Amino acid sequence: MAQTQRLSERLAVVATIDPDAYGTGPQTTDVIDMKLFRRVIFIIQAGTIASTGKLDFAVYGDTTSGMSSPVALTGKSITQLTEAGTDSDKQAIVEVTAEEVAAQGKRYIRGTMTLTTAGADAGVIALAGDLIYYPAAENDLSSVDEIVA
Repeated sequence: MAQTQRLSERLAVVATIDPDAYGTGPQTTDVIDMKLFRRVIFIIQAGTIASTGKLDFAVYGDTTSGMSSPVALTGKSITQLTEAGTDSDKQAIVEVTAEEVAAQGKRYIRGTMTLTTAGADAGVIALAGDLIYYPAAENDLSSVDEIVA
């Protein structure tokens, strides 16, 4: 059976950390309500990491959309990326399911990218799949400017 539905109809852009040259410290994605999605995949993009720089990424959960008491979700963080580890211009992927979030007593999630020691060019995009409601474009961030299919 041929699949006629386009990926842009099945995947929603639900959170980002816009690509930029960041200094040290944390950057967070938009908050994602996991009641709307069965799965979310975070794609972390490291550009040029400073020679002493370190890039960490973890997914945090909370019971409220304000993320007032975020807790790192178990097993949802990457191995630290470093220039010493030749990790510049690499990507990492973290996938989270609604069941995993619920099992940890949370409903809302967001990704946090933290640069320590020195900065880096970096960005994150989160795509939701297995949506509860279709089409996916109805769930895209308002910053999605165009879809060409």
